[in-house]
Amino acid sequence: MSKYPEVIQFIQEAYGTKEFIPLHAPHFGGNEKKYLNDTIDTTFVSSVGAYVDRFEVMMAEISQARKAVALVNGTAGIQVALRLAGVKQGDEVLTQALTFVATANAIAYNGATPVFIDVDHDTMGLSPKAVEEFLEEFGELREDGCYNKSTGKKIAACVPMHTFGFPVHMDGLLAVCSKWRIPVVEDAAESLGSEYKGKPTGSLGKLGVFSFNGNKIVTCGGGGAIVTNDVKLGEKAKYLTTTAKIPHPYEYVHDELGYNFRMPNLNAALACAQLEQLRRFLDNKRSLAKEYASYFSSNGIKFRTETEDTKANYWLMCVELENKQERDLFLKMTNEAKVMTRPIWQLMFRLPMYQNCRKDSQQNALFLEERIVNIPSSVR
Repeated sequence: MSKYPEVIQFIQEAYGTKEFIPLHAPHFGGNEKKYLNDTIDTTFVSSVGAYVDRFEVMMAEISQARKAVALVNGTAGIQVALRLAGVKQGDEVLTQALTFVATANAIAYNGATPVFIDVDHDTMGLSPKAVEEFLEEFGELREDGCYNKSTGKKIAACVPMHTFGFPVHMDGLLAVCSKWRIPVVEDAAESLGSEYKGKPTGSLGKLGVFSFNGNKIVTCGGGGAIVTNDVKLGEKAKYLTTTAKIPHPYEYVHDELGYNFRMPNLNAALACAQLEQLRRFLDNKRSLAKEYASYFSSNGIKFRTETEDTKANYWLMCVELENKQERDLFLKMTNEAKVMTRPIWQLMFRLPMYQNCRKDSQQNALFLEERIVNIPSSVR
């Protein structure tokens, strides 16, 4: 007999309801309404306002970065961060196939091509060993950087994604990429509040990018942030994302191709109120993760937990089922019981626009694709 009805009952008891339980609902319990009303009262609802400035200061502090730049969403952030890292039309960018489509899309927006490298089983994020093996076989150092000797294209960047908030093995990845002179841009969209060896994710590479979409641990409806310890790069990010406009009392002067990727003050007000509660959100989610881990350890289902020397934000918590058949049964039974669960993403090379991209064996990614399921993870 299936043990899944017991799992459903446990989740319902954890959330105190037999009604619909979402995967990750936003939680508004602070100054959200107060700050939003303030933007309306002052009429500063667009991309200029005190809350945008405050948000950037708060994000720099939280990520322990020297500069933070507010944007309209995380995807735009990765697109701009890659441009700042030097990615150009025709280049290649190393990343993982086990990710949300925005990671690959942001690479494509720059006219570059993603190259899909396998993930580690324990982090579900880009594998330093797999990256090293790929570069040892195909990499070639030239005067201006690393090239793929099989395609002749420059490998202009590497984009690890901290899957569900579980940090990638960054020391190994940074060491490999440094050896091959490849800048690292962290897709930290899902990992706000996560730490790798005591350092916040997003602050470890050349640039890092966060998302504040409606389903994230901190949300402002839609929003993103680029963080970096390179102040000049941060200033360039601000300039490019505000239409590359040169400051002037009244003239409109734009001297290069920029983007209208500014975060409105309305969204920033919501973000500031949410960031004020981040520590409480993290503690709440870690408490839930502890309950899940204890429960699942007694019934033989593997609950995914943080790796050694890391602290995960447990944005989306997940279980690893025995095989695809069990995964599909679990998904069917939980969703029919109004307990929202979701499989991990389809691997990027399965999508029509990326099916011709180069990839390695994808051994771990294929394994995880058939077994990982996200379970309700909202702040309670």
